[in-house]
Amino acid sequence: MRYRLSLLLLLACLLRPAWAAPPTPLEYGIAVEAGNTWAVQKWLDDGLPADYVADRIGSGLMIAAWNGHIEMMRLFLSRGADVHFRNRFDEQALQMAAWRGHADAVRVLLEHGARLNREGRQWSALHYAVFAGHDEIARLLMAKGADIDARTPNDTTALMLAAREGKADIARLLLDAGADTVPVNEWGDNAFAFAMRHKNYGIAKMVSSAEEFARAAKQAEAYGAATKSVLAPPEIGEIVEKMRQAQAEGKPTDKLRKALYASLALHRHDSEAQTLKTKQGKGGKPEVLVITAERKQAGRERAELLYEAVKAGAAVTTPAEVDRRADAPSEISGILDKLQKEKGKKGRKRSAAELRKELREAVERFKREAATEAEEQGR
Repeated sequence: MRYRLSLLLLLACLLRPAWAAPPTPLEYGIAVEAGNTWAVQKWLDDGLPADYVADRIGSGLMIAAWNGHIEMMRLFLSRGADVHFRNRFDEQALQMAAWRGHADAVRVLLEHGARLNREGRQWSALHYAVFAGHDEIARLLMAKGADIDARTPNDTTALMLAAREGKADIARLLLDAGADTVPVNEWGDNAFAFAMRHKNYGIAKMVSSAEEFARAAKQAEAYGAATKSVLAPPEIGEIVEKMRQAQAEGKPTDKLRKALYASLALHRHDSEAQTLKTKQGKGGKPEVLVITAERKQAGRERAELLYEAVKAGAAVTTPAEVDRRADAPSEISGILDKLQKEKGKKGRKRSAAELRKELREAVERFKREAATEAEEQGR
């Protein structure tokens, strides 16, 4: 499918007159993701800006870095693409490459002047490499001078992320480089608290004294329950991608949209069943389904399965995107915030079960509205 689409895009470019309009962000994004350097080079030759932004991820260079496509990256860099260009989540190409584990892409960007460290409290490439568990890239960035104690927007350090995700080798790497174990984020958590909460006791021992760990081990439940998020099942992502490609080709997406909603409903049911198993001590999966989308832009849907409410740093797409949750309907985001605030409180007026029910209803309502608008647009 992608090969056929790339050929169509190439033919369209070759036949495009000099006065033709530039590609749409969607058309452009698919061409860059597919590695269609011929089409991209033709657009650039026709005057398309090197930092033209696609429908997702960001500029062409950022997409190429995300996919580790070195030839495409060099094309953009040769045309003056800005290595520090930022997308709407304030991310840059170096972070994209680090998050996806493309060491060669990281090296190319550094060779072209990409800055390791960012001013103030911002997500850095080192944060992304550590969070995703890419040891080689973390070592590379640190060897080049990355700030090991840099803070994210919520004051989290790379060591805290390693403690949260159970990346013991990277935690040791950071500690050997002199990472500070004392800092706390805006919620009052430090690396030790993250390690205890997520039951990463080996890391907890690394970042504390024997006495402190012994005291904490006796009351481990005091550090609260862990919160995690995971990607939606692959088949959901495949349907969303097919919708996106169909839209680029000008084809209807109604049937694909129905298939998407059916898959979402199925996985919500499975998720609820797993939640019951968890309560029975049989293990389980995430218990809350969240759909993010832009109602009036077909093909922009994204599905996430979350453990309770996730405030920041969850590995769904990128940490900054989840942190911002820019696409989430305000009603759904509001309920998630309530879940987070109510968590752990005594004498709360509303139970978590009631809030989860409200969340499911809001998601269903959002899906119905989106489907209705899609039908109206198709008329």
